[in-house]
Amino acid sequence: MSNTDLIIPERSSDIGSFIVGRILPFREKRMVGPFIFIDHMGPSTVAPEHYLDVGQHPHIGLSTLTYLFEGEILHRDSIGSVQKITPGSVNWMNAGKGVVHTERTPEELRNGNQHRIHGYQIWVALPANKEDMEPEFFHVAAEGLPRWKQKGVNITLVAGSAFGKSSAVPIYSPLFMIDLEAEDDSVFEYDESLFGELGISVVNGSIKACGQTIEAGNMLVAKELKNCGFELTKGSRVLVFGGEAFPEPRFIEWNFVATSQEKIAQARQNWKDRRFTMVPGEHDYIPLPPMLLQKTS
Repeated sequence: MSNTDLIIPERSSDIGSFIVGRILPFREKRMVGPFIFIDHMGPSTVAPEHYLDVGQHPHIGLSTLTYLFEGEILHRDSIGSVQKITPGSVNWMNAGKGVVHTERTPEELRNGNQHRIHGYQIWVALPANKEDMEPEFFHVAAEGLPRWKQKGVNITLVAGSAFGKSSAVPIYSPLFMIDLEAEDDSVFEYDESLFGELGISVVNGSIKACGQTIEAGNMLVAKELKNCGFELTKGSRVLVFGGEAFPEPRFIEWNFVATSQEKIAQARQNWKDRRFTMVPGEHDYIPLPPMLLQKTS
């Protein structure tokens, strides 16, 4: 889940109750609850000679969440999972002590035609007592996610719990991720089922918060939940996510997340020495990049 050509960088500024910022992590806020990394992928056109091909790469200490609006991706991993993700469904992989995976355009779409791809690829840090768990993979189909309509907004609970409902995605820490689609100009109000820290990513359209209009491509981080209500313009789409922050910081380096630099260093050496279990049927290898260790707060 590291296709850096598709990351949308954002500038950040303080507008009162929110920080307007780039997709995670950014300098002013490294994490939102347990969410540590967010890629807004596309919208892009996938065509011959430019198919999606993210080769074998490793992860530790995190869960990956893939959620698409358009297009398809084929996931393969080192524990034997092979799963196509389609719009509205969720791929959820717990890396734990170490997993390797690939993400590619499915073979049936490599037919000389072009198609659109648009979605989010997200990392959720695992709690300290789950860092070294055995890796797992889960897929939840679109029809298996809670969906309802509220005050002109179609709501999908992608992961976690909110508004008295729970997603089937098997999480390991208190969190929520909600997909909002506004049929009309609407107001999203704070609900007591939302807790901890909260982020808002404007996918398309715009929202109004703190007296300002925030356009698509920006992410907001609420400083106080009691001030996090906002207005959605008709046709807008927004992801709301967050949850309880961990008591200890996280280190993040390349595709690795850990509570200690030592775990990061060991994972780097293991990948360099090719000691990770690789993906059955895959043969490429993304080399270890130079070390650029970051610490979250």
